[in-house]
Amino acid sequence: MADLKETIISSMVNGPDVLQDIVSARRNGRDYVTDRFHTKTIVNRLHPDKLSLRVSEIRTAASGAKTFRFVSCGGALPYFEAGQYLNVFTEIDGVRTSRPYSISSSPKQRGYYEITVARIPAGFVSDYFLDKVKVSDTFEANGPAGVFHYNPVFHKKRSVFLAGGSGITPFMSMISEALESGAERDITLIYGVRNEDAAIFKDELISFEKTYKNFRFHLVLSEAPEGYSGRRGFIDEACIRELAGNTDDCTFYLCGPQVMTDFCYEALCKLKVSKNHIRREMFGSRQDIQNEPGWPANLTGNEVFKLKVGDRTIDALSRESILTALERAGIRVNVCCRSGECSYCRVRLVSGKVFMPRGVLLRLADEKFGFIHSCKAYPMEDLEIEF
Repeated sequence: MADLKETIISSMVNGPDVLQDIVSARRNGRDYVTDRFHTKTIVNRLHPDKLSLRVSEIRTAASGAKTFRFVSCGGALPYFEAGQYLNVFTEIDGVRTSRPYSISSSPKQRGYYEITVARIPAGFVSDYFLDKVKVSDTFEANGPAGVFHYNPVFHKKRSVFLAGGSGITPFMSMISEALESGAERDITLIYGVRNEDAAIFKDELISFEKTYKNFRFHLVLSEAPEGYSGRRGFIDEACIRELAGNTDDCTFYLCGPQVMTDFCYEALCKLKVSKNHIRREMFGSRQDIQNEPGWPANLTGNEVFKLKVGDRTIDALSRESILTALERAGIRVNVCCRSGECSYCRVRLVSGKVFMPRGVLLRLADEKFGFIHSCKAYPMEDLEIEF
């Protein structure tokens, strides 16, 4: 079996390097045989169900954005891959809810996690973080999760990051780790924002470019002021071709508002980039779900439907997900990504119809037995669900 596994790995991108790392780990790593009776303890240390975190520092990251440093309220923080996120729980005006935030700090240090929160229009949780959270406040969070990270077996050593707005946060973690550890990777970052004041981590990224020859940083402003000498407009096909260069030998990573990543994905397809070389991070729910392709033409987003769950019936707005309606009513739901990927928030649709946007990763069994992701399901009529 080992020979077959190593044969498969050797045929992959960077496979020989990975095999060499495996040999080195076997020769120099610790012997885990003695830990076989402590499996639960080891698993909980690496993948805890819940984390208790305390805010130790708050810094301004850009206009309308702040970085929050979390330290553990007890025990060590589990390791994470650069690009992963934390799902942070909070209670606001009696509503318990959560939001997934990419970890913006490097995994090379283990004493804290940092997330960077940017204000969004009518942002229920972002407004709370930016206006009310203070040092010493405590939060509960899921352990690090997500698959938006560099994989040396499958991904090219040349990376092109396409970021928009607060979508820069996972890239900051990836860039810090790769550059400061001396990894043999070549990274180009193309970052689109409205103006320079809104560019999160701008000074740090400029400093990285001056320090490391294998990193290039391009800021693209959609609302550039007069006299601005940098790149203007959007991250379109021409922009990518000019700033990224040869697109055949790299892996592209996209993170930002869905409108932006849709636009960039189409541009990459026009540039004949293989879909296997495009990594796209989910970015939560759209604020304007009514503009999602396929949205029912007869709904305005303001309709109020009845949602029956168990022995309770609650109100549900058509423009808000079932998950949001449940949280507003004080009904607890398991949740992590809020992007239709992890399946924690699955519920069974007993009756009624829902709208589900693109990107929801329903399994065949979910479709067969009527399960939906409540974070990405919007009521089209009165509904009944069950957990």
